[in-house]
Amino acid sequence: MALRVALIGYGTGGAVFHAPLIASVPDLRLEAVVTGNPERREAVRRRYPDARVLESADRLWESPEAYDLVVVTAPNRQHVPLARTALTSGLPVVLDKPVAPTAAEARSLAALAAVRGLPVIPFHNRRWDGDFRTVRRLVREGALGTVQRFESRFERWRPEIKPGWKESADPRDAGGILYDLGSHLIDQAVTLFGRPERVYAEIDVRRSGASAPDDVFVALAHAGGARSHLWMSATAAQLGPRFRVLGSASGYTVSGMDPQEKELRAGRTPKDAGWGQVPPEAYGRLGTTAADRPEPTEPGAYQEFYAEVARALRGGPPPVALADAITGLEVVEAAIRSAENGRPVPVQ
Repeated sequence: MALRVALIGYGTGGAVFHAPLIASVPDLRLEAVVTGNPERREAVRRRYPDARVLESADRLWESPEAYDLVVVTAPNRQHVPLARTALTSGLPVVLDKPVAPTAAEARSLAALAAVRGLPVIPFHNRRWDGDFRTVRRLVREGALGTVQRFESRFERWRPEIKPGWKESADPRDAGGILYDLGSHLIDQAVTLFGRPERVYAEIDVRRSGASAPDDVFVALAHAGGARSHLWMSATAAQLGPRFRVLGSASGYTVSGMDPQEKELRAGRTPKDAGWGQVPPEAYGRLGTTAADRPEPTEPGAYQEFYAEVARALRGGPPPVALADAITGLEVVEAAIRSAENGRPVPVQ
């Protein structure tokens, strides 16, 4: 029998990412969607007519036995309260990034999850980007030699401010680009090279009228000697390569973004033919200045996150450990300290 999923939130995160990915996994069933917005409730009914539509998460806690999993994609300040209520109601949780506004709150959540014997699984879907899967494979296979520098960018040209909590400077909202895009970039670097020892960061507010950071650079020094240089910006009039990875034997460079988000926004799902595939003209290059060649990009596979969630609920390991998300928040907090005093700081 398919596992019954309750989704809290049907904004961009719920409608574009979580709901279609959940619906694409045979072992999961979208049982209920919580949204207080009347237009979004109608949108749920049109696309997922078999799902219950609830106006408040309180309705979930009235009958927790009706569900096997709660997915939280509400605004950031609601992540921890909703996850705690789900755990105390006996339900495991998938929690959108960042899992909490602070590392201390995330550690508190981990303690409760341990007491309840239930998983809290961070939605770090960018581990299943096709270009990152390619980088991970090349590193694992030793195709680059010893990796010396890992460059990663999420850059956008969005000079106009879009009102909403993501532009909030209130720490409880965990707004700004460091929490939004930085959560992905830091998680990818930690996945490849482990917890960094030191962090250096430059954090700026560039756009007129903005209050939350919109242009950030973060440098990580890893124990094995690799350095990660991470750029995230809403003010990039020209874009750098998505990844440039330099090793002792060769390098790999790829530009453009993984196509899955664009496909999801267009209404496609992992059930469609050709999902997540990149055409040959968009492949990255592997080699040196003396000789390089196109390197086929692995297909993107966001659906694998939820397939692994289903396996985890049946006794397997989680696709992303909550400890990894806590490390990411510790790196974010170190980056903020570094930017404040203008020098590298240790990760605490």
